[in-house]
Amino acid sequence: MPADPDFEALFAAAVAIQPRAYAPYSRFKVGAALLADDGAVHAGCNVENAAYPVGSCAEAGAIAAMIGAGGRAIRAVLVFGEGAELVTPCGACRQRIREFAAPEIPIAIAGPEGIRARFTLEELLPASFGPANLPR
Repeated sequence: MPADPDFEALFAAAVAIQPRAYAPYSRFKVGAALLADDGAVHAGCNVENAAYPVGSCAEAGAIAAMIGAGGRAIRAVLVFGEGAELVTPCGACRQRIREFAAPEIPIAIAGPEGIRARFTLEELLPASFGPANLPR
């Protein structure tokens, strides 16, 4: 894993997809981008549904794009959202990221002005349950 992933490329991808989000109910559009194990960048945006629990988060869309393209591991994540508060991955997305990422991967949180904070997955999901917990 590179010491400093190309967060500029992730930022550009997340910013580009964020306006495409389908958020007619919350009007809260989020874009996410991830760096896969093969060096490819995959982006996703949130997609809401009138039956609220059926929607999907931007991170889930980016992960689905990675899997569809043949990637199997996440090396870095950037989440882009607007507002005064940090737009960190929700609990379900933290677990989704964990399925494909080691606890030490970097997760950058960004807004229109650029990167606002950086965390590791371990900081956002301490003592996580992951694939290694299950026998294969």
